[in-house]
Amino acid sequence: MLTRIDLRGGVPDPRRLLPRAQLDVSVAVERIRPLVEAVREHGYPAIREASERFDGVSPEHLRVPVEVIRAAEGDLDPQVRAALLESITRARRVHADQRRTDHTTRVVAGGTVTERWLPVDRVGLYVPGGLAMYPSTVVMNVVPAQAAGVRSLVVVSPPQKENDGLPDRRVLAACALLGVDEVYAVGGAHAVAMLAYGAAVDPAGEQRCEPVDMITGPGNIWVTAAKRLLRGVVGIDAEAGPTEIAILADHTANPAHVAADLISQAEHDPLAASVLVTPSTELADAVDAELARQAPAAKHAERIGTALRGEQSGVVLVDDLEAGLRVVDAYAAEHLEIQTENAREWALRVRNAGAIFVGAWSPVSLGDYCAGSNHVLPTGGCARHSSGLSVQSFLRGVHLVEYTEQALREVAPHVVTLAGVEDLPAHGQAVSVRFPGGVS
Repeated sequence: MLTRIDLRGGVPDPRRLLPRAQLDVSVAVERIRPLVEAVREHGYPAIREASERFDGVSPEHLRVPVEVIRAAEGDLDPQVRAALLESITRARRVHADQRRTDHTTRVVAGGTVTERWLPVDRVGLYVPGGLAMYPSTVVMNVVPAQAAGVRSLVVVSPPQKENDGLPDRRVLAACALLGVDEVYAVGGAHAVAMLAYGAAVDPAGEQRCEPVDMITGPGNIWVTAAKRLLRGVVGIDAEAGPTEIAILADHTANPAHVAADLISQAEHDPLAASVLVTPSTELADAVDAELARQAPAAKHAERIGTALRGEQSGVVLVDDLEAGLRVVDAYAAEHLEIQTENAREWALRVRNAGAIFVGAWSPVSLGDYCAGSNHVLPTGGCARHSSGLSVQSFLRGVHLVEYTEQALREVAPHVVTLAGVEDLPAHGQAVSVRFPGGVS
């Protein structure tokens, strides 16, 4: 099923040769620009029309009533409840340790700089609802925002025909378990625009979704395009593309495990990327055989087959694990598994990955749900410069500068000199005016 790319013999820069989905977000931006502008100008009518056009539903009130959210929790299957609560508990345990504390540096006697970490005030959390429903994404977005101290959280998720135009009931139940009661049955680019600009959410204009300061959460290419278009109006976490997994494996890896893990991500989307990097042709052959056996038996076999055969997926053959390490660093996967001898040693040498899963007993699906880590991660090679969602995503560092008269007097000549070098004399005068006797 997987195309083979032979990089044995060495390649100076493997990035251009590695499998990758081809997505032109800039084209999508122009496609959704009129819709975003319509939401900005008209609000509720534009949102409702878009919901009818794209989701096949036309809810009169976009906000989900609080009693409906609570009822969804009450109706939750006990096993699903237990699993979600365990996911929440583990995520809270990990994210609680990420909270930064204020720190004051004494620069000189009488001069200090304090770095304060302040949470974003209001955040919109996008939860997809297309090919699959993602109550786990509610957990992954809400937990770090709450740990950061975000005051106001709002969730948007597409309306579902089979749920009377409301978001998926398991998504609503997850919101209830986390104490989030502001939820809107809106998806796609128009949901992102509603969050960014604010809008009335009922025909009378009596209820409003107030604008947010930041939008987080994954979505399809139209959601990604809207986030790019509105970056600056609001902050965003990242431009999430289709999910991807890379596995660096050697002859010790179990081919059934490797195949199952590649399939697990292919299950998300026909554009999902599944990449195996290995020096072992024997393993590559065995994984191919396992894929041929396991994939057709999967529930979403058609979707999986499309993803595995796509240009974004493949087996990359390398000379050895050192070369494999260079390849996975160049690829910068959203999810990277290390299934080798001494897996942790190799994992600690990785420079570029959204999250690294070490050894045979740490599959990506564990991280998707119950590892305690966050599954909102950078895609498309962005792990070379970006991190996954965390408490830090919702915090801003603000410096408090406090100098006494004497401390300012001592450094004043340097400030005046540098202001003169940059031909900004008023900057220097703002200091000199405080010392009529002159600075020297």
